[in-house]
Amino acid sequence: MPPQKVKTDYEPIDTDPHFTRVVRYFRNSDYLVWATTTAFGPAFYYLLEKGGRVPSPNLGFGLKLSACVGAVGGFLFAYQRSSMRFWGWTENLQEYDRDLREMRQRIKEGKPLYGVSRMSEYAQMSSSWMSRYAALRFSAFPIFNFVNHNNHGVDTSRYYKDLENDDENEEKF
Repeated sequence: MPPQKVKTDYEPIDTDPHFTRVVRYFRNSDYLVWATTTAFGPAFYYLLEKGGRVPSPNLGFGLKLSACVGAVGGFLFAYQRSSMRFWGWTENLQEYDRDLREMRQRIKEGKPLYGVSRMSEYAQMSSSWMSRYAALRFSAFPIFNFVNHNNHGVDTSRYYKDLENDDENEEKF
């Protein structure tokens, strides 16, 4: 069953991007969101503790725990922001250009676009069914795509079309 086409304002890059691609495409703003969320947890916990009359003897443990929760939550939020750019839901010109360069390079090197997988075709499809748009379900169950497969819901002919134009331009010089 092919993935459902979602109308977006921006060109979708990948509807089921691999975990490492999403993290590699983090922008500085994503790292800032992650750091801010991480710092907010202990700061908020400390303010709540200061409001009480008797300080908790386990203040250090609470600060460490809130920092860990903030770091995990910040990472999930940054991952979701990056995923939305892959899906074309938010502005993604920077990622789109980087994706074109990366995929054309893979084609020139003779590598498969989305990597090699040793899984059966059905297992790859099942994996894509479970992980497509999974960043929307982080509040219920965080799941990521760690599988190389070819079910990404985008037309890959744009990589080859641009490659042909590049080859023609290189021959002229």
